[in-house]
This record gives sequence, C-alpha cells and structure tokens, in this order.
Amino acid sequence: MKSRYIAGLSLVTMGAGFVTTLFLPDNAFVQLLKGGFEAGLVGGFADWFAVTALFRHPMGIPIPHTSLLLKNRNKIATSLISALENELLNKESITRKLKQFDLLKIVGSAVTKWIGKKSNRTSAIAMLQTNLTKLPLDSIVPSIQTGIASFLRHTDMKPLAEKVLHTAIQGKWDEQALDYALNQGRAWVSKPETGQLLGSIAQQKISEAKVGGIMGFAVQAFAGFMNEEKLGTMIQQLLLSGIQDLVRPDNTNRERLLVEIRNQMIKITEDESLINRGKEWLINKAESPDSKAFLLERLEDIRTSLLASLEKEKQGGGRKVVTVVRYVIRRLQSEKEMMEGAERKLLSFIVDFVEANHYRLGALLKDNLDRMDDKELVRMLEEKVGSDLQWIRVNGALCGFVIGLILTCIQWL
Repeated sequence: MKSRYIAGLSLVTMGAGFVTTLFLPDNAFVQLLKGGFEAGLVGGFADWFAVTALFRHPMGIPIPHTSLLLKNRNKIATSLISALENELLNKESITRKLKQFDLLKIVGSAVTKWIGKKSNRTSAIAMLQTNLTKLPLDSIVPSIQTGIASFLRHTDMKPLAEKVLHTAIQGKWDEQALDYALNQGRAWVSKPETGQLLGSIAQQKISEAKVGGIMGFAVQAFAGFMNEEKLGTMIQQLLLSGIQDLVRPDNTNRERLLVEIRNQMIKITEDESLINRGKEWLINKAESPDSKAFLLERLEDIRTSLLASLEKEKQGGGRKVVTVVRYVIRRLQSEKEMMEGAERKLLSFIVDFVEANHYRLGALLKDNLDRMDDKELVRMLEEKVGSDLQWIRVNGALCGFVIGLILTCIQWL
C-alpha cells in the first residue's frame, strides 16, 4: 500500500533526522533541526499509534482502548444497520430522493433505447413466442369458465336485460332483425322450388277441404281450374307483395308489427321467471363440456394467430414493436394527469417495497460481517479507508516538524 509506505517513510525520516542531529556540532541551526525532527518524531509516532489502535494492538501489546474496531465490531454493525434502516432507507429519505427523478420519463427513455437494438427486439419476441407456446390453455379454460359462471351468478340480470332492451330500441335492432327476416323470406319465396312446394301444399289442402253446398261447388271448380304451378305462382306473388309492403318504412302493418315485437321484448324483461331460467341456462351452458371445448378451440386459434404474427414480426426485425412502444410512450407522456397518477403509484410502490424489505439489507450486512474473521475484517477496512488514515501519520510528522521548529525559536526568544 503506497500511502502506508509513505507514512512509514515519514516516521523513519523524522527518527533518522533526530538521531543524526545528536552527532552534529552544537550550533543554532542544528538545534533548530533537532527540535523540528524531535517534534516530528513524536507527532508521527503518536499518529501511528492512533491509527494502528483503530485496527489492532500496536506492536501486539494489548494496551487498553486499542484494537477498537475489533472490540466494537458488533456495535459498529448494529450502528450501520440502524443507520441503513432508519436514516438512509427510511420512507422520507427515499421519497425525497425519488422525487428528484422523473421516474416514468427515465423508464420510457430506457425502454426506447433498449428496443432500438434489433437483437434486443428479436430476443424479446422469441422469448414471448416461447412463453406463449408453453402457455397451458387447457388449465386456463376451467378458470375462464368458473369466472364466467361466477359473474353470471352474482349479476342481477334484470337491469342487464333492461339495458340491452334500451340499447336495442335506441339502435333499432328490432327493425334490423325484421328487415333481415323479410329479406331472407323474400329470397326463399322467390325460389322456383318454393313455388312448387307452396302449390303442392295448397292443392292438397283444397282437396282435403270439406265444404258443402254452393261453397263446396265453388271450391271444387277453383281446384279444377288451378294446378300446382298456378297455385304456387299465385301464392308466391301474394307473399312477395306482402313482404314488399312490410319492407317500406311508412307501411302501417310494418309499424304494428314493430310495436308488437317491442311489446314482446318488454314483456321478456319484466318476466323474472323467464329471466332466471335464461340465467340458469347461461350458467349451465358456461360450465358445460361443450363450452370448454369451444373456449379451448378459440384460444388455440388466437394463439396460432398470435404466434404467426410474432414470427412475421421477428423476421422483419421487430420494427412494428418499436413503432408501437414509441406510440404508447408518446401517448402516455401527452396525458399529464395520467402520467402524474402513474408516477405517484410507482413512487408509492417503490417506497413501500423498500421500507418493507430494507431489514433484509441489514440482515444481509450483518450476516456478511459475521462470516468474516478479525483478520479479514481488518484487511477489508484498511483497503477501504486505511489509505486516508495513513496520511494522518504523514501530516502528523510534518506538522510536528514545523511545530518543533516554531517551539525551538520560541525557546530562543
């Protein structure tokens, strides 16, 4: 250790200078040097004793109040731990220090810088692919089913049904459903085979009709005049005409039909027994094996799609990841209130975490100190602070030399 060598050299220099002056002719200059070297020797030796007494017994002699660090190692460890827990890592000091940093801005900058490297992006995507592939979907599905069933059990379906009804009326779902049914009906009625089917059914029912008198004669005459094709065509035209009328928004029958549909929907929301039966049906359906298979199949489809997208993104170097992350960071930074709230929560989390676990640092410090024997502890301390302490010896020798010169001059006066 260079500082220890210099300190030792300063002490030896003072001692050698003092001994040399004993053999020189007695004159004023020699007396001045003798007084300086003598005081420097005393000062250097005293400081050597003081510095050495901190770490060990000077010259191995168990002088009282020496080897202070070893005698008080438990007190020192306890003091360090107490300072660590109560002064350095208390809630107020951590909060005060963290408030000096813009945490989310620092995090955002670090993330942006990290994803700027292609290797980091591709590694992150590969890790995400691996974890997604290993994700046990078959063990997740029962939890999803349980969650859905629990939600349905604890949900009052009547307000939900009323809300759905209100949304349906506001969104004109009833009109859309009616128009869909009319369009499907018109498409079916317009088919040639539908005309044949309707004509066959109509002729069969006419032949089965049991009507006597003039009415029966008229029916039989009509049946003899009309065949299946004519009957089917006529019924088709009648149905298509009726559908066409119902499609028009200003049609009276359409309005009546819509009013009836809405009334039936309102009755459904007011029928608690029907709502409860529907609720039980939904719960049973959510818990059924068929639902489990359906959910598992959907999740597998989603996973396959995500893996394909991730693989494509990885082959492209993950450029979209950079775009998405930067967009999210910019959006978050533009929302000042959201950023402030998020930073408060992050700050609170860090402070609470450190405050709840700083005793672990103290325990780790105590454990590491207990593992070290006296020799190792002294060596470590000397390596860390011994260099600065050795300069005390140098300064003591030099100051003593100067003071010795001054005192000799005072004696002369």
